[in-house]
Amino acid sequence: QVQLVESGGGLVQAGDSLRLSCAASGRTSSIWTMGWFRQAPGKEREFVAAVTWSLGVTNYADSVKGRFTISKDGANHTVYLQMDSLKPADNAVYYCAARRWGYGTRLIEDYDSWGQGTQVTVSS
Repeated sequence: QVQLVESGGGLVQAGDSLRLSCAASGRTSSIWTMGWFRQAPGKEREFVAAVTWSLGVTNYADSVKGRFTISKDGANHTVYLQMDSLKPADNAVYYCAARRWGYGTRLIEDYDSWGQGTQVTVSS
């Protein structure tokens, strides 16, 4: 099993930046891909970004491309989401997810482990 703990959410103004962190523990050697998803009130959970653990190949949703950057620290089993130029449309609970034995994907059902989520609120 893999356990994930997110941190770094908060309240910011439009145009500001935030960095989310997600620390993985447990069977981390089985992680091939880590991703970030978000869920706004009344909406379905959606893909934000993903990174493959071995080669660091990244994948982004069109809505965040050019503003958000996903990165990893393999030694510390941590993945980050740097969010710049935040908009009110980015308001959501952000979840970290890990996929074991599989490469990058945008599909929620392909991820095996999930964090508890961290709230990001962007005021206009």
